[in-house]
Amino acid sequence: MALDPDRYALVADTGGTNTRVALAEGSRLLPQTVRRYANAAHGSLAEVLETFLADQGGVDCAAAAVAVAGPVRDGRGTLTNLDWAIDEATVARAAKAERVAVLNDLQAQGHALGHLGAGALAQIVPGAGTAPGQTRLVIGIGTGFNVAPVHEGAFGRLVAPAEAGHVTLPVRDEAGLSLARFLAREHGFASVEDALSGRGLAHLYAWLGAEAGDPREADSGAILAALGTGSDPRAEQAVRLFVQLLGAVAGDLALTMLPFGGIFLAGGMARAMAPHLARFGFAAAFRDKGRFSRFMEDFGVWVIEDDFAALHGLAHHLARLPA
Repeated sequence: MALDPDRYALVADTGGTNTRVALAEGSRLLPQTVRRYANAAHGSLAEVLETFLADQGGVDCAAAAVAVAGPVRDGRGTLTNLDWAIDEATVARAAKAERVAVLNDLQAQGHALGHLGAGALAQIVPGAGTAPGQTRLVIGIGTGFNVAPVHEGAFGRLVAPAEAGHVTLPVRDEAGLSLARFLAREHGFASVEDALSGRGLAHLYAWLGAEAGDPREADSGAILAALGTGSDPRAEQAVRLFVQLLGAVAGDLALTMLPFGGIFLAGGMARAMAPHLARFGFAAAFRDKGRFSRFMEDFGVWVIEDDFAALHGLAHHLARLPA
């Protein structure tokens, strides 16, 4: 497809497993250009972007924005779960772009709020109602775990970066202490991400096996498949534990950030868990905060069901940057 030079923006969402790429015109994503690439098949993000642009007829982009599943500082991002480093200069060369931005992936999700299509959000916990301009919070659960608070102010939207997946996993009882010790022994440190991510579900399954004297292991796909068929009672135990830990951690984050505008769960594991959240007690775990339990009813929770939400966010972010 032949496209005019210096008219379009390239947007790319780079996770630990896949990279999603598209072109945008202004703040509008061009859906016919959306592609997904397996990172394992490529040696770098530059290679992915060059492959994509070749497929689009070698278009010369006016701007480019990349979301990175890892910390970003001074225009350079490093993926937490993949040995790739990404900087503005590399993106500019690959996209032939004059304006470039590199963001954390949860920041991109935050910039998408309010710009997604009908049906992109599914509410899983009702809140007391929201007013325009209230802080919102995105919680990403996929290959990793992270958050981004979304603030609205007189000068526009501010989406702050964080690395909340690498804080210490909360411990409330003896079972939680046993889990934390298991994760620390097996992985060096008991982090939130070690329990609440794709591999985190597998870690929970392994811990339950260790507790039961049955050291079978399974990955998250196999666990969810077994849950669906009812063929493995431990799969149900692991998913129940995942959901309740997620509720407790999301509740902690709600009290930390006060997102009266809502909490939005994003990422592949969030979508995979969405059908099980009500059944396994997410709302009760979310609101179980002692004398603040009634206060927790102020916060609504949604799941972002659009797998390409970050691309929409990147397009809107670029459209607001100075030319």
